[in-house]
Amino acid sequence: MKLTTPVGRVAGVALAASALLGLSACAQTPAATDSSSLGTINVGALATPAGDILNFVQDNLAADAGLNIVYKDFTDYNTPNVALADGSIDANLFQNETFLETFNTATGGDLVSLGSVYLPSAAFYSDKITSLDDLDDGARIAIPNDPTNEGRALKMLAAEGLIKLGDEPTSVADVTGNPHDYDFVEVENATLPQALPDVDVAFVTITFALPAGLTGEQALLIEGADSPYSNVLATTPELANDPRVLKLLELLRAPETQKYMTDTWGGLVIPTA
Repeated sequence: MKLTTPVGRVAGVALAASALLGLSACAQTPAATDSSSLGTINVGALATPAGDILNFVQDNLAADAGLNIVYKDFTDYNTPNVALADGSIDANLFQNETFLETFNTATGGDLVSLGSVYLPSAAFYSDKITSLDDLDDGARIAIPNDPTNEGRALKMLAAEGLIKLGDEPTSVADVTGNPHDYDFVEVENATLPQALPDVDVAFVTITFALPAGLTGEQALLIEGADSPYSNVLATTPELANDPRVLKLLELLRAPETQKYMTDTWGGLVIPTA
């Protein structure tokens, strides 16, 4: 088996772990006491699709609910949980429960999920082939270098019979059978679209696929609706029952928001409420 050694493997939670070492207890933004208005909630997310969804809710549903949503933009998977833990934001919407659990385990954190909102489908793309059946022996396959999404990519390949895996895979070290001698290249999630010219196939989540102009029609293999990797609204234990957070979850799951997701992304973003 060929395994390309990752350069600067981040693994999603490693950066967060080091950042948290210097954190002191910070007060979360208090809920408004005015009974006619819930007040402001600061929510961290990556731009697509979560940022778009939050903007839709703010523009169309939040005012009637007495809520003001301030969307805080993040560009990677490493920092939104750090910001949530240190009180810079009140909630975030960018990760699945496995990613959240991995962060908590690595950092000794206690962030909590309030439940799933949508599935951001992931897919394999290529500039060189039109079907995974066309993959040559020794083909270079780019996959994310964080444990959750790396395991996610490997499971999709295993489901197609291309490789064999051990239980609960999180890295290429868990590949137990590689009959085609694929060369797995572990890459920071955000840069996977840019890796396409240098590999035969790359696994890209919708968060980074859509801004790069990659569509469902271009995908060689796309994740099914039964995927367990739905994104969740996360917060701290102290804010788990905060009326602002609970109202946000309600609005994210509202029929209007679900219709927006379906109409905007045509099945690539699947409401899970």
